[in-house]
Amino acid sequence: MMNAGKYRRQYFMPPERCMDWTEKEYVDKAPIWCSVDLRDGNQALVIPMSLEQKVEFFKLLVKIGFKEIEVGFPAASETEYNFLRTLIDQNLIPEDVTIQVLTQAREHIIKKTFEAVKGAPRAIIHLYNSTSLSQREQVFQKSKEEIKQLAVDGAILLKRLASETEGNFLFEYSPESFTGTEPEYALEVCNAVLDVWNPTEDKKAIINLPVTVQHSMPHVYASQIEYMCKHMRYRENVLVSLHPHNDRGCGVADAEMGILAGADRIEGTLFGNGERTGNVDIVTLAMNMYSQGVDPELDFSDMPEICEKYEEYTGMNIDERSPYSGALVFAAFSGSHQDAIAKGMHYRDERDPDHWTVPYLPIDPTDIGRNYDADVIRINSQSGKGGVGYILETKYGLNLPAKMREAMGYVAKGVSDHVHKELMPEEIFELFKKNFENVVKPLSINEVHFQQTGEGITTQVTSTFKGKKIVTEAKGNGRLNAVSNALKKAYGMKYDLITYQEHALEQSSSSRAIAYVGIRKPDGGLSWGAGVDQDIIRASIDALVTAINNR
Repeated sequence: MMNAGKYRRQYFMPPERCMDWTEKEYVDKAPIWCSVDLRDGNQALVIPMSLEQKVEFFKLLVKIGFKEIEVGFPAASETEYNFLRTLIDQNLIPEDVTIQVLTQAREHIIKKTFEAVKGAPRAIIHLYNSTSLSQREQVFQKSKEEIKQLAVDGAILLKRLASETEGNFLFEYSPESFTGTEPEYALEVCNAVLDVWNPTEDKKAIINLPVTVQHSMPHVYASQIEYMCKHMRYRENVLVSLHPHNDRGCGVADAEMGILAGADRIEGTLFGNGERTGNVDIVTLAMNMYSQGVDPELDFSDMPEICEKYEEYTGMNIDERSPYSGALVFAAFSGSHQDAIAKGMHYRDERDPDHWTVPYLPIDPTDIGRNYDADVIRINSQSGKGGVGYILETKYGLNLPAKMREAMGYVAKGVSDHVHKELMPEEIFELFKKNFENVVKPLSINEVHFQQTGEGITTQVTSTFKGKKIVTEAKGNGRLNAVSNALKKAYGMKYDLITYQEHALEQSSSSRAIAYVGIRKPDGGLSWGAGVDQDIIRASIDALVTAINNR
């Protein structure tokens, strides 16, 4: 049996009520984004990336629009040291991009970090030490004052080495395991570090408040962030940064609520990969903003290519249901969903083309390089008339009558159920042609002649039924009605012609037309047919014959 009693809450609420963030409705502007995709320890890949892969990944992050990119822990890894030197020595860092390097608050590591970063046009030196109660008691066995002094000593050394090293350096400090730290103590440590750095408007400092391990619901983190923002010294010259991990599956929620609570900056990874359950998913976070009409200032307009390159570089797989990026996130198999999407698309085209309000689709898939045919309406045994009709209309130009779409939907559903697989658009089109287009057995028409009289249309129809040829004359109020009357007369057929619809298939002087015919059988059931020909009369006759053959 599971024993929940052995767990206790490891987080601390602020000493005062900090709930102003609840008055805000949504994130109304993009934070400063910092990608931490390239640090091996953070990525925790089974097979770390090669130098070449890291360089290509760095270029991808730049192309997406990241202006701050963490490139590693150069003092702790030869691979990350070589990668950093490659970026610097080969001038691969754009002028508007700042690299970031990580260092523990330990003297020899800080010194080696400055050696590694020499020559960088602009770099953030990210200092950290753990401050949580559990780390203080169990790992370091140090007092609050001793832990704070580690941070202060590291901050002093950073400032001295920066003054002695050529380059443009910014400082960042993280009280690691912030979410397990008493907020008053975290604030005390951060303020002590800021007193050393004395940030200015021209040289701001970054205070990063990481969710190293998720211990609480997101609203608790938001309250902690609000408390820090309200009481932090030099606040106007400090960028408050968040680095949420995802142990409780709330990384995105933590980040969103943390921004509402006053944070200015987010550290995360493209698709949420990272040690343990990962980091905050920047793709999801940014696209959530985009879906609310806020520009995230990152370019995900070619999501398929980004996904492909990410998987190539990291060896990781993006889950098919991963928000926005997964292969199936826009896919609708359910008949009711497909019908709503199809109607929503028509509504938008006809009445509100400037806004996106299509049911079941939070964003327009084409905005991120997806397409409707392959990624939205997908047909299997769960699907219905709306999806099948949408595919035939948008991909093949067939605007079936409503009841005929229903009949075609049942055909597709039955085949998919039988073969137990999804049907591709071309398979659906072939099913339509096989079942509803120009079916000539057991009845076929060989010749038709018309004559206009004062009583309407007289026709002479030569038809073959089960191998027997018959010539029949009949009258009608139109050509199709006359042919229908001739067939009823010849074979004693009983049905009512209830639906006739036609439209062009191609817009040209030689365009073909398609006609749809529906008949009601004596038992009340409907039968459908379609005909395709350059001559609309011939097309409508073929549609009638098919409907009769499908009785």
